[in-house]
Amino acid sequence: MAVSISVVLLLVILAVVFLRNGALKISHAVVCLLLGFYLAGTSMAPTIQDGLTATADIVSGIRP
Repeated sequence: MAVSISVVLLLVILAVVFLRNGALKISHAVVCLLLGFYLAGTSMAPTIQDGLTATADIVSGIRP
């Protein structure tokens, strides 16, 4: 759960930065938001979650 909240927070921060710089229009942000909601309701959601969890595990296992 902590990983998904961190990813959501990162995406929100990136969206705000892009909106403030003018690189992301409000309509584009709405389309991305709707895509996320539709993906969460599909049968691909567990696969996406598993992929994000595996990626987070790999990144957290890297020692500098």
